[in-house]
Amino acid sequence: MTLRALLVLLVAALSLPSCNSRNPVPTSTLIINATVYDGTGSRGIEAAVRFDGDRIVEVGDIAPLDGETVIDAAGLALAPGFIDSHSHHDSALEDFRHMPGALNQGITTIVRGADGFSGDEDAFAYTSQAAFNAAFAANPAAVNVASFSPHNSIRYAVMGDDSSRVATPTEIAAMADLLTADLEAGALGLATGLEYEPGIYADTGEIIALARIAASFGGRYASHIRDEDDRFIDALNEVLQIGAAASIPVHVSHIKLADREFWGTTDAVVAILDAARDDGIQVTADIYPYERWASDLGVLFPDKDFSNRETAEFTFAHTAAPEDIVVSFYAPNPAYEGLSIADIASQNEADPVTTLLTLSKQADDYLRETGRTGSGIIAKGMDERDVAALMRWEYTNICSDGGNDGGHPRGYGAFPRVLGHFVRDLGVLRLPEAIHKMTGLTANTLGIENRGRIAPGYYADLTLFDPATVGDRATMADPTAISVGIEKVWVNGVLAWIDGQPTHRYAGRVVPRAE
Repeated sequence: MTLRALLVLLVAALSLPSCNSRNPVPTSTLIINATVYDGTGSRGIEAAVRFDGDRIVEVGDIAPLDGETVIDAAGLALAPGFIDSHSHHDSALEDFRHMPGALNQGITTIVRGADGFSGDEDAFAYTSQAAFNAAFAANPAAVNVASFSPHNSIRYAVMGDDSSRVATPTEIAAMADLLTADLEAGALGLATGLEYEPGIYADTGEIIALARIAASFGGRYASHIRDEDDRFIDALNEVLQIGAAASIPVHVSHIKLADREFWGTTDAVVAILDAARDDGIQVTADIYPYERWASDLGVLFPDKDFSNRETAEFTFAHTAAPEDIVVSFYAPNPAYEGLSIADIASQNEADPVTTLLTLSKQADDYLRETGRTGSGIIAKGMDERDVAALMRWEYTNICSDGGNDGGHPRGYGAFPRVLGHFVRDLGVLRLPEAIHKMTGLTANTLGIENRGRIAPGYYADLTLFDPATVGDRATMADPTAISVGIEKVWVNGVLAWIDGQPTHRYAGRVVPRAE
């Protein structure tokens, strides 16, 4: 045989398929037999969803590929991963990378900067957006994190211990520089907590000036408003004033009627909000599904005068009775934790007013000495009929305002409570509407791209749950009890929750503001 003929035979042999060659195994996952709620508020459809890597690639009537991972949903509801627009699940992030409080609710994205704070253990500490981004990329959590630039932390970074006053133009300019850097690093906008120090001392002009900076980047303004009880309408009008003056979308954090005198007036509140929208102010709100709120003792004293008996008496008459204010955390004396103001008063043979003043002053002293929050309280201050009415407003989305480490049961139960109690039991919302208020509406309100929908090209943040059984189990006595009915949760295509347990896979990413 000639060399030429030998070469021809060799080329032919190389071109034949090898007996060991196989088609590559698909990297995609296909969820079949699901009732898909796409996050827009549309009714559920029977469909399959394929995702590959971190993205959804196909939705519809899909045949499995050979070797593809296939999950049979058996008719369960498949929704976009829930987005928690006001969260404290970022607190103690090193201890809770696995995010049990969020994942057991079906939450795949949390928003930090809540109430205008960075979320650090030091109540006044400021962490820049760029620093957070770098730290999170190096050591991610099990869920995604978006951020607001935190006004309280920024204000303290600029003014320090001299922050109990109106800021000067020079100080506002310094705050604007920090805010600008955060926005350049992807922050959603500016968040305030005007019921807390040091934001309580900021005048409206300071907030408008900073909100204008956020608006110039296409950002949003979210606020824990100055007052949620007797001065609620004035505080609400301030948010609307800021929105109009800064030409920025404004968001009322955890909207509530926390003064008994306002119970039953939700129609009037919604009318104010609708009128503002008619005037071109893009106002929205979020809400958690409980009659109890949680904060610290300081919010009961808007003038920070912890010797004012009239203020304490007003609290008991309008906000919550002594037996309805429970101390969840008290650094000066942890033995008080779990007791109501009435319990502590009885224990110390004192009247409730004196007890509230004493506890509040001691907690404030602790805060000033250490820079750390000295108290936490949970108070029954809302009416469920008002919660339901505000939840129904077209522009209200769902939030938790909770964390991983207990305290208020909202940290583990808010979203399942909406799906179980408010959807299935009370019929306040239809299921597609509730899912929209947890996903697509929230993403639109916050200015987040490619999340909150089940559609090709969107991130594979997905929650599989049983509408017939989903519900909260967290209570005041057991605030970290795991919800039921949340079967599986994927974050960026990675399974993060299954069979009531986190998988300890850390696929979360920083979610930037849409450009």
